[in-house]
Amino acid sequence: MSDGRKIDLVAISRVTSHALRHEPWLYELELDDEGWTPTERLVEALRLERPYWHELTVDHLRQMIEQSTKRRYEISGDRIRALYGHSIEGKLKKKHAVPPTILFHGTNPSVAPMILTEGLRPMSRQYVHLSTDTAMAREVGRRKCRQPVILQINAGEAAEQGICFYEGNERVWLADVIPSQFIVLPAIG
Repeated sequence: MSDGRKIDLVAISRVTSHALRHEPWLYELELDDEGWTPTERLVEALRLERPYWHELTVDHLRQMIEQSTKRRYEISGDRIRALYGHSIEGKLKKKHAVPPTILFHGTNPSVAPMILTEGLRPMSRQYVHLSTDTAMAREVGRRKCRQPVILQINAGEAAEQGICFYEGNERVWLADVIPSQFIVLPAIG
């Protein structure tokens, strides 16, 4: 950058997350019913966000996506979207997919009894978020508490019983709800 600052892809990812998942209107972005927005519009919004991002390009966004350990965004043609984690009003359309047989969910131990009774609901998000392995579920659960409980979700059985699942990325799956009969405590693994 001309002012000596390097583009911080982690910072770009945080602001992109806020723009595409939570408050797109603050960045004057409009998302279509699948969450897509023009990539150049996002770049323009990010440039306005921080003066030292004035040289930000679409290539920086591509780098951000490629270097991330979690696949949170995708670019297709001249559009970009967040793959999951939306809290915006109105539900984004997702395509149904057949989930792995077992998925996991990390949560605070204080709410585990309620989940085992009432099931998992999306709460402030659009979908329930599930992980493909216990390590990822533990990482997600640590956002809620230091020692999360890992619940096992019998996703294959749930899908056979009509529960809809959607692929978020290779390690995250989404569902509208998970009824309690498909949740086991503690998870094995």
